[in-house]
Amino acid sequence: MTKKPFRLTPYQVQFLIVVGFASVGYALYLRYLGIELSTVGLACDAGLQTLICKARAVSTVLFKNSVFGIVALVVATLNLMRPSIVLLTVGIIAAGLGIVLYNVVLSGLAIGLFILGFARPAPATA
Repeated sequence: MTKKPFRLTPYQVQFLIVVGFASVGYALYLRYLGIELSTVGLACDAGLQTLICKARAVSTVLFKNSVFGIVALVVATLNLMRPSIVLLTVGIIAAGLGIVLYNVVLSGLAIGLFILGFARPAPATA
């Protein structure tokens, strides 16, 4: 019994493109309008309790501990061993957030592993 190679359908590719753009877009929004903007930082540090301040606090803790990069690298390794659309989706989200939110080295390595996951031997022809 031979296993069918992992191939994405066009709908899955479109879904992954949307997920990738959404995660990188949210990370850009959070980085440039929540973390690096000094007026928002001063307001949040003064005790403002809004959604952007909570997202800023959570993302700051996560990227200081390299959580985005570590999650992306673990998921990419699992996807390399056993590819699936769920692992690919979670990994693209984590790697997109990690690239923009200061976890570049680990997230870049994870993206390389995701690309390597598509390098499978071609099926034998008769």
